[in-house]
Amino acid sequence: MANTTRRHDPDEREFDDYACTQDAVELDAALWATRREAGLDAAGEAEFAAWLAADPAHAAAYGEMTRSFERVRALPDDAVRALRAGLGESAAGSGASTAPPATPSAPRRGWLDAFGSLFLPRLATAAIVLAVAGGGWLGWAHWYGQPVFTADYATERGQRLAVDLPDGSALLLDTATRIEVRLYRKRREVHLADGQVMFDVAGDGARPFAVLAGAARVTVVGTRFSVRHTQAGLAAGQTVVAVESGTVRVAGDRLLPSGTAGVALTAGQGVSAGRGGQLAPVVSFPAEGVGAWRNSRVSFDDTPLADALAEFERYEDTGLVVRDPRVGALRLGGSFDLRQARTFAQTLPLMLPVRLEQRGTETEIVALDQAD
Repeated sequence: MANTTRRHDPDEREFDDYACTQDAVELDAALWATRREAGLDAAGEAEFAAWLAADPAHAAAYGEMTRSFERVRALPDDAVRALRAGLGESAAGSGASTAPPATPSAPRRGWLDAFGSLFLPRLATAAIVLAVAGGGWLGWAHWYGQPVFTADYATERGQRLAVDLPDGSALLLDTATRIEVRLYRKRREVHLADGQVMFDVAGDGARPFAVLAGAARVTVVGTRFSVRHTQAGLAAGQTVVAVESGTVRVAGDRLLPSGTAGVALTAGQGVSAGRGGQLAPVVSFPAEGVGAWRNSRVSFDDTPLADALAEFERYEDTGLVVRDPRVGALRLGGSFDLRQARTFAQTLPLMLPVRLEQRGTETEIVALDQAD
């Protein structure tokens, strides 16, 4: 006889705890529907009538179950077979019997034992399939789809944060960064709302690791890479992915000209996705340069001065301002220390046709031909 009350597998024991929090009336309704579909004797019908009369909620729950029966009866045969197959796979994958997992009261426990030993071999109709699903498989599937770990992390301007996840992955959050972490039994996800993060993902082929940022989705198994998605500074509004080691796949919301949804990147490669989800061409760079911000470095390459200043502002209040759009559009390149915004400003007259004007607590960068 199937025994649904012994749980040796950790997942099953955890599900027992979950099942205890579920609606007992709905579980009873599913079990009564199963018993009545298989056929009740006079004593069983009397017991069912007593259960209905005990509480108006019983009749409502049973009515909803019977209406669900009708909907499943209307399903095509292949859909019913798929539902039955899913039930078997769920039970087989957990090492449990094919009886629906539950932790019922004493009377319900007896019904489940009988259900497992008598009714399961007679799963011949869509209604029985639904009763099994309603009584346990859907509850199991719902529980199995819940995250086993959730956490939100954030850094302020000028702050960094190292995070070790339960799966063995390590994250380093840069300044002004916000993320949500959700680890599931079959997948791992991080939502990057703003900022940039260096990921060192622990390998787990059974649980792919995905980063969702802007209009892009980055999927890996185990590797080191960075993802940036900011509203200010360099590449504002875009999602930028750079790989230090291993392989990652980046997909946007739009298909590439080749008709594919994404690209695979290896060490020393990167790609960006625009606000609309269109991926730019893949670029190459020295892999050791990925995540230069970890060493407080930033590199500009034909970068507008306004964007360069905005990047410094992400880390601290620089006191530097540009009011002339022509000055803000001037382009520059080079590698700079993010902690030395003043030193950066002092080098600007050597690189661009500008000068620095002190105006109270602010230092304005003005064009050489601008009058005081």
